[in-house]
Amino acid sequence: MCLITFAWQYHEEYPLIVLANRDEFYKRPTATAEYWKDYPNILAGRDLEAGGTWMGVAKGGRWSALTNYRDLSNIIPDAPSRGALTTDFLKSYLSPKEYLSSVKQSQKNYNGYNLLVGDRHKLYYHNNINHEIIKITPGIYGLSNSLLNTSWPKVEHAKQKLKNALLSTDLDIPTLIDIMIDHDIAPDDQLPSTGVPYEWEKALSAMYITSPEYGTSITTVMQLHRSGRFDFVEQSHAVGGKRSVKKTYKLTF
Repeated sequence: MCLITFAWQYHEEYPLIVLANRDEFYKRPTATAEYWKDYPNILAGRDLEAGGTWMGVAKGGRWSALTNYRDLSNIIPDAPSRGALTTDFLKSYLSPKEYLSSVKQSQKNYNGYNLLVGDRHKLYYHNNINHEIIKITPGIYGLSNSLLNTSWPKVEHAKQKLKNALLSTDLDIPTLIDIMIDHDIAPDDQLPSTGVPYEWEKALSAMYITSPEYGTSITTVMQLHRSGRFDFVEQSHAVGGKRSVKKTYKLTF
C-alpha cells in the first residue's frame, strides 16, 4: 500500500473511513480480497509471492494496513516481508498497543515500514524509522511512503479531498473510490527526495500512478458505521488504469 487517507472518530455516522491505493509491479502475483481458506476470519487481498497482505480486516473488528517507507539508501536485501506485520495482527488476539509493543522487538529486521493497527475502539500507528508508537486521536490523516502526515503533495491532496467528501450527507462508495483516482502530478519544487530518479519521483507523486510496469493496482474503501456495519470494497485496476474487478463485502461487528 502506498497511499492511505483515513478519518478516525471524525464523522458522526462513520467512526472510521479508510481510503487506500496499493501501488505495485503488475507482474507481482496477487490475489484480490476474499476470506482466506487457511484463516477464515481474515478478509484481505494477498501477496502470493510472500503470503502476507497490505491491508485487511478480521471478524470481530480488527484491521490493519501497511505502507513501505521509501529510502533506497537503507535497504536490507534479505529482510522478511513487511506484509507479515499486518497479517500477524489480524491473526492475533493482542490489543493494538500490545501487538505493536511486541513488533518493536523485531522491527530492525525489516525494511522501513509504516503500520496501522486498530479495532472498533482504538487505533495505533507505528514505524521502524523513529520507532514511534502513537495512539491516533480524532481527525483526518494521510500516509504514503514517509511518516504519518508528512506533507507530500499527494498526501495533503488526499486528506483535503476526504475532508470535502465528509461534508456530504451521502458518503457513497463510488464517490470515495473516485477520490483516489487522481492523476495529478506534483510540481517539481514540491517533489520529495527519496533516492529514486527524477522521472520516477515525478510519476510517484500522483495519488493514482500509471506506468507500463508499475502502478496503482487496487483501491480499497473501508467504512465502519456506528451501528456496527462494516463495508469493505476493493476496486482492482488493470494496466493502464482501466477498472476491472470490484468486490464488496458487508460485515457486522
